[in-house]
Amino acid sequence: MQMGAFSKLITDVLTLVFQKFCDALTMSPTQWDFPVELCCRPMAFVTLTGLDVVYNAVHRAVWDAFCANRRADRVPISFKVLPGDHEYPKCRPKRTSYEWYIPKGILKTGWMNKHLNLVPALVVVFYELDWDEPQWKEKQSECATRVEIVRLENAFYEHAQTYYYTEIRRVKSHKEFLNKTTHQLLFVRHQFKIAFFSELKQDTQNALKNYRTAYNLVHELRAHETNILEIKTMAGFINYKICRLCFQHNTPLDAIAQFRKHVDLCKKKIGSAELSFEHAAWMSKQFQAFGDLFDEAIKLGLTAIQTQNPGFYYQQAAYYAQERKQLAKALCHHEPSVTYPSPDPLETQTGVLDFYGQRSWRQGILSFDLSDPEKEKAGILAVQLKERSVVHSEIIITLLSNAVAQFKKYKCPRMKSHLMVQMGEEYYYAKDYTKALKLLDYVMCDYRSEGWWTLLTSILTTALKCSYLMAQLKDYITYSLELLGRASTLKDDQKSRIEKNLINVLMNESPDPEPDCDILAVKTAQKLWADRISLAGSNVFTIGVQDFVPFVQCKAKFHAPSFHVDVPVQFDIYLKADCPHPIRFSKLCVSFNNQEYNQFCVIEEASKASEVLENLTQGKMCLVPGKTRKFLFKFVAKTEDVGKKIEITSVDLVLGNEAGRCVVLSWQGGGGDAASAQEALQASRSFKRRPKLAAGEVHWDSVVGQASTMIISRVPNISVHLRHDPPALTNEMYCLLVTVESHEKTPIRDVKLTAGLKPGQDANLTQKTHVTLHGTELCDESYPALLTDIPVGDLHPGEQLEKMLYIRCGTVGSRMFLVYVSYLINTTIEEKEIICKCHKDETVTIETIFPFDVAVKFVSTKFEHLERVYADIPFLLMTDVLSASPWALTVISSELRLAPSMMPVDQLESQLDKVVLQTGESASECFCLRCPSTGNVEGGVATGHYIISWKRTSAMENIPAISTVITLPHVIVENIPLHVNADLPSFGRVRESLPVKYHLQNKTDLVQDVEVSVEPSDAFMFSGLKQIRLRILPGTEQEMLYNFYPLMAGYQQLPSLNINLLRFPNFTNQLLRRFIPTSIFVKRLAHPDLIRADVSSIF
Repeated sequence: MQMGAFSKLITDVLTLVFQKFCDALTMSPTQWDFPVELCCRPMAFVTLTGLDVVYNAVHRAVWDAFCANRRADRVPISFKVLPGDHEYPKCRPKRTSYEWYIPKGILKTGWMNKHLNLVPALVVVFYELDWDEPQWKEKQSECATRVEIVRLENAFYEHAQTYYYTEIRRVKSHKEFLNKTTHQLLFVRHQFKIAFFSELKQDTQNALKNYRTAYNLVHELRAHETNILEIKTMAGFINYKICRLCFQHNTPLDAIAQFRKHVDLCKKKIGSAELSFEHAAWMSKQFQAFGDLFDEAIKLGLTAIQTQNPGFYYQQAAYYAQERKQLAKALCHHEPSVTYPSPDPLETQTGVLDFYGQRSWRQGILSFDLSDPEKEKAGILAVQLKERSVVHSEIIITLLSNAVAQFKKYKCPRMKSHLMVQMGEEYYYAKDYTKALKLLDYVMCDYRSEGWWTLLTSILTTALKCSYLMAQLKDYITYSLELLGRASTLKDDQKSRIEKNLINVLMNESPDPEPDCDILAVKTAQKLWADRISLAGSNVFTIGVQDFVPFVQCKAKFHAPSFHVDVPVQFDIYLKADCPHPIRFSKLCVSFNNQEYNQFCVIEEASKASEVLENLTQGKMCLVPGKTRKFLFKFVAKTEDVGKKIEITSVDLVLGNEAGRCVVLSWQGGGGDAASAQEALQASRSFKRRPKLAAGEVHWDSVVGQASTMIISRVPNISVHLRHDPPALTNEMYCLLVTVESHEKTPIRDVKLTAGLKPGQDANLTQKTHVTLHGTELCDESYPALLTDIPVGDLHPGEQLEKMLYIRCGTVGSRMFLVYVSYLINTTIEEKEIICKCHKDETVTIETIFPFDVAVKFVSTKFEHLERVYADIPFLLMTDVLSASPWALTVISSELRLAPSMMPVDQLESQLDKVVLQTGESASECFCLRCPSTGNVEGGVATGHYIISWKRTSAMENIPAISTVITLPHVIVENIPLHVNADLPSFGRVRESLPVKYHLQNKTDLVQDVEVSVEPSDAFMFSGLKQIRLRILPGTEQEMLYNFYPLMAGYQQLPSLNINLLRFPNFTNQLLRRFIPTSIFVKRLAHPDLIRADVSSIF
């Protein structure tokens, strides 16, 4: 049963409880109900006289101001409007002595009501003054305002407190006249009155103190059969007051301790044995009242816990109510000839008792000796006969419902289930079998899941009785099936009786009555069964067994987790019976998620209904108790189910036949019931050695069910070979050669090829991988990553075909490629020809790498590394192409595409045409460039792109070349105020003149003041200006000519040219040396005569 159904069930139960409660309100209270004046909160009683609240609107407004919408912060006063001539209870004359006074009881029944509702603490008299003052109407309205009323209330309250204080003192003054010998009852009475007046005075602490004293005094009274009821009644009243005040003071542990003490003191004070059911009723009421107090305190903010909540007290109240019911059944079972005594000993002259807890036939008699035994006997008989008319089940159900609600609230599922079972049994005793079945059916689920088999058997027995008494066919059959099974703890003779009744029902006959049923209910049930037999209706009952434990177990097991489509699908159905006798079924059928297979999995055996229990153990459908029976099924799967899962959706076992009634036991999936999972777990954890079985027999626990299998394609008989030269290079048309060869014995047709990137990989790989069958065209982004269902024709046995697949990978990394070949072939299975679709797939992982590494660097014309270049100053761009391919690469050409910000100094031509690079080899190019002045550009100036056209050297001629574009790095460009360059030969000779011309160009818009000096070198003599100061106009150039005379051979340091710019002090000689040579190679002189001639020419 789902939670929704349970909620509806609880709602029905609580609705019934509410109806019973409403009915109880319209009835007179029983002697066990606490009086209303005891349970209410005592408040000061104030009467208002002189108000006409019916006909006078002003008076009505005054009354409403006192009584309507009273907030919690206003003083606790109970107001009542009485006429001015109302007669109040007269005060009795004060007793001056108690010497000869013998009390007749503890507390009069009307005393609390008198001081709550009859004797006011204050009488307020209103006079209407007929004044003619113009402003009187306004003043009269003001008197009715809330502020004035509140002031009046406080004044009234103070007067009322004074009154109750006076009453307390008056009662206390009587105590000095009392003695312990004859006035024990008065001690209790006066102490109770003091406590009650303290409550009226709102002095709850003193009230609690006096109630505790009164409670102790009650238990000091000498108890006898004649007064024990009065003692218990008063003890119950005072205990109620103590517990209520403890909860009110937020001391719940004190309340619980007091109640436990109360129960311990009173539980053995039973009284008359003939009226012991009264003690059970009294105990039940004590627990119920405390549960009500506890629940009320929780609603006001008290926190309860699982182990201490009102549910336990309601449960105990129900327990005593059940005990009352049992005692009443034993003690109040009189012969029909016994009549109610006349006159009625339970009647009194006033209709009520004078004192709480006394017997109506001996009020005020305190003697322990019974003066009139006959009258006592008649009184007891009257009480017993009255008890017979009490509907105990309703009382018990109400208390159990309260307990269930509490245990549900505090999440105590087992307690809730336990009490719901008791509720169901009480409904059964109350002959409300429908509600009993609802409750019991819900609880069964919990007990099945937790394996409480003894409790489940008891519940099932009660449920079977209910279903029999209502003649509910399906329920009766269901419970019978479970009581016959392994979960039932019934004895074999009881199971045999149930099994016989079940067969009678299947034969369309009435079952025998269930034992211990009410005789009248059985007669009614027999008529209902007779009607069921005579009425024509559906005789087939399908019962899903997954939620209970029937007497037959079932397991389904496919022989394999998967079957090829050209192999018959086989599975076994295992059945095992747990009933006392062998039983014969008429039909076994299996249903699948594809219903077309259902027709192939049916076993039937014709039998009569009377043969169900005959001892025919050799029958095809006969199950012997304790023996495992196996049934084999097989069928041919359909080709369209290849790749699909075939599942057993249900296994149906039919008991009976259509001539009588049929019961279809239906297992969902591959079998199993409510206890199977738990039993399988226990079997897996068990270390017991399994007994040896005869040949052909199967141990039940060794069978592991498997309710589904996959239909897979026929095993292909072809070979697929993949040939390629890894690794693949970025963006090349990589060739993958696919070879398919048939090894089938017959021709195959409709051969199709699916090839490309295997699905399920990174989405970025899919976007950067393209596949084609035509290698002469470069793939772009419009080409797919996977080619599907490419028809390649038919193949005969031994024939093969080849297909070239071209793959272009745009990024580096590993990729898995799939080659999937499918074909059709005719084959025969179970003498049936089918067309099988076979397929074979191969996967290959291809690594993609860059074909080469390109290094780019900027150098000066002196081949020195440059971190930055200078505007309009030539520099060199050098590229180094290093082959990273394991295969030889042919560089078709290279191209430098400059950005608009760069300009070539010379003609840009490829220096790598038709160059072949082996693995690890490199090729370099050098380009002379200059960058015009662009101002300050953040991040540098774009250089352009370097494009290399290439392909594998081994590639066919028709394979297009691949263009790899390398983005050149940005370079930082700086402006310099002065550019210096030198014109000099590439080498010199010793003692030969070496002319050197320096060009100084002003790059600014300002006139430059330049100081130029030349520092001598040991390797040269020179002629020219050693030091000079120049002025260079903007954008103009100044030339300086020097003759250097080498003195030594080899690489020699030239005389150093130093320049100082007065406007730009940051222009250093270190920067200058980037532009002009600082050394030169000097060759030796070949002939001595030439040396002398050169020297003379110099000087």
